[in-house]
Amino acid sequence: MHELSIANSVLEAVQTELARRPGAAPVKVGVRVGELSGIEPNALAFSFEALVSDSEWPALKLEIEIVPREHRCDGCGTVFRVVDYDFACPSCGGSHTQCVAGDELELLYLEVEEP
Repeated sequence: MHELSIANSVLEAVQTELARRPGAAPVKVGVRVGELSGIEPNALAFSFEALVSDSEWPALKLEIEIVPREHRCDGCGTVFRVVDYDFACPSCGGSHTQCVAGDELELLYLEVEEP
């Protein structure tokens, strides 16, 4: 379950940022997870909750934004969401497409309360 190590990495990033802001208290951290990333959002949320419950920030919340798989058509440039492994361009019917979204794993933001 690599979601536990990812949750731990998120907490390490929070700790690093808080070291730059003495006295600040973390409230919320946001991450972006692509549906192709191999990360199960529910497992990540569960792992994060388990880690923060035993930390100095038990009230810290995790927000997860899911990014759908999107492709761009090489022929006409249309960007479209891939559903049921249908990679054909809905605009021109072209079959040559490139993945442009859906494999992300990004730390988006950290919300803190400063004294």
